[in-house]
Amino acid sequence: QVHLVESGGGLVQAGDSLRLSCEVSGRTFSRSTMAWFRQAPGKEREFVGGINWIGGSPVYTDSAKGRFTISRDNAKNTLYLQMNSLKPEDTAVYYCAASKSIAIVRQLYGYDSWGQGTQVTVSS
Repeated sequence: QVHLVESGGGLVQAGDSLRLSCEVSGRTFSRSTMAWFRQAPGKEREFVGGINWIGGSPVYTDSAKGRFTISRDNAKNTLYLQMNSLKPEDTAVYYCAASKSIAIVRQLYGYDSWGQGTQVTVSS
């Protein structure tokens, strides 16, 4: 059974940093394209960024570029999201997702496994 478990969320102030982790079990992580999505209250879940399993550079949504960094440790079956210079508008539940595709899809339908999410709250 596939499990994706996010951790690292919390309450921080604007300008602070957080690192989220997503530990994956039950699938071949080293051959999974991984992504981070987020969902703010009253809004649809949106793509934050993703990284494929063939060694390509991560891709990010415009709001994440320059502030967020996605990385992966295949030896630990773990995906990371380093978030710097956090803003109140980054407040959301952050989800990791996995796909067997090489392509980094920015839509929800591109992923077959999801974590339960971790809450990030940024106060002003």
